[in-house]
Amino acid sequence: MTEHTDTVLIFDTTLRDGEQSPGATLNVEEKLEIARQLSRLGVDICEAGFPIASPGDFEAVRRIAEEVGPLTEGRKDGRPMVIAGLARANEEDIRRAYDAVRAAPRHRIHTFLATSDIHLKHKLRIDREECVDQVIRAVTYARTLCDDIEFSPEDAGRSDPDFLVQVLGEAIRAGATTLNIPDTVGYTTPDEFGWLIRYLIEHTPGADRVTWSVHCHNDLGLATANTLAGVRNGARQVEVTINGIGERAGNTALEEVVMALATRPQTFNVQCNVDTTQIARTSHMVSTYTGMVIQPNKAIVGANAFAHEAGIHQDGMLKHHLTYEIMRPETVGLNTSKLVLGKHSGRHAFRVHLNDMGYDNLDESEVVAAFKRFKKIADKKKVVTDADIEAIIADEIYQPPAIWELEHIQVSCGDHSIPTASVSMIGPDGAHYQDAALGAGPVDAVYQAINRIIGTFEGHSINNQLTEFSINAVTEGLDAVAETTIRIQPDDGAYTVNPQTNRPVYRTYSGHGASTDIVVASARAYLSALNKILAERGSGSAGEQGRPTNGERRTTTYELQTVGG
Repeated sequence: MTEHTDTVLIFDTTLRDGEQSPGATLNVEEKLEIARQLSRLGVDICEAGFPIASPGDFEAVRRIAEEVGPLTEGRKDGRPMVIAGLARANEEDIRRAYDAVRAAPRHRIHTFLATSDIHLKHKLRIDREECVDQVIRAVTYARTLCDDIEFSPEDAGRSDPDFLVQVLGEAIRAGATTLNIPDTVGYTTPDEFGWLIRYLIEHTPGADRVTWSVHCHNDLGLATANTLAGVRNGARQVEVTINGIGERAGNTALEEVVMALATRPQTFNVQCNVDTTQIARTSHMVSTYTGMVIQPNKAIVGANAFAHEAGIHQDGMLKHHLTYEIMRPETVGLNTSKLVLGKHSGRHAFRVHLNDMGYDNLDESEVVAAFKRFKKIADKKKVVTDADIEAIIADEIYQPPAIWELEHIQVSCGDHSIPTASVSMIGPDGAHYQDAALGAGPVDAVYQAINRIIGTFEGHSINNQLTEFSINAVTEGLDAVAETTIRIQPDDGAYTVNPQTNRPVYRTYSGHGASTDIVVASARAYLSALNKILAERGSGSAGEQGRPTNGERRTTTYELQTVGG
């Protein structure tokens, strides 16, 4: 790819490296929606996945290449996003990656091989000469399939710089067009990493014919600093993820790098193609789909990023925003509209407000669904805030297909009573199902009742382990909307093997729910996660023998059993 040297390409790996975060697994439809939003954001290259990892990964990458690859709407440069697939340095992986991305008008094969002595000795069990030969064969083969080839020397941060020069020179001769330098374990410091990038550019034969890239991890909290040091020393592609998600402590956060470049142009003297007003929306979407809650003090996108509580700060802000604010919230897509919404607000005002918040591409059915939830909340709150609307959008729009729908919940609990829950749901056949259960608390009782209903319908118990449960108020006040995020792991022991690390990856499903009632929010989150499990297993599509006809109500009655929390 030939680019202007003053443009830094944004290579987003949220759907590949980001999804390797524990519990951040996504289904195909969620990956497609995130990819569409990354295109609107202006990302230059989207690493859509690791196609050899599983049939599901391959299908997700293939569909992203076919459906998102051609999109150009709203993009600054008018060109579609490059769709990349990751592959180990062998022909089977590379061919699989190419088959997945080839439908995209602009596609890339990204292949890698470790170059540090510790990886060569203990993981690959090859010597340096064998490493060089494998790189040559892999890049040469990849170049026979497409013209856009990226090569990464894994663990470059701990590799011998002179050996890197040798490996990278051979990769260029074999046909690589982008060379990516990863600090795979987050070991280097900004001075070290910046020096390494400059050294490689100055000493690698053919360095001027390729784009130099950096990929940093955050194990020491230096991912963004190292990435920016790479840019200052000649890198013109940065590999990042939304919200900085990724393995262990995560990756470089896209929003931090982009806003650093935009806020300090005199320091970096480069530009990028990202539409910064889409940052907040993209961040919220990824957080909701992955179930990874954004810490309040997270730079750029955290809830406190533009909050000012100290009196001296507030006084300065009232006089001039530049006293304590280096960027404006609307620059990253946070709404500053003074329009107040309440129970008397109509659909048109609601739609206008959604547009002001950046949700200008929702279809009519999505707006109607969000408006219905808005009216319900407005009946309980005097004023509905932007944070409330964000929670509504997440709960109505960013949800899996509703195989089961929550209809009604009633709980009874107290410090001298056994928590009891009665739940009514609409099944995949359109019939109404009811059941009740006891639990260690009201939320546990609701979850057990849901399990009993679905388990009876499916003909087997629904066993899973709750691995994470968090609940947060999105605004201040006793009438605040609560957002619940959970993760569950099925008890079937199923797992896949990460081909990059050869470690087992146990499938975890996240769920999100929002309501002014924390029990209802918790139930919505649990049902969201269960719907993901059932959708993946293809449940709800069996024959209808013995089931109620559409609209009929069926009540299942059992002896209530106390279940541990």
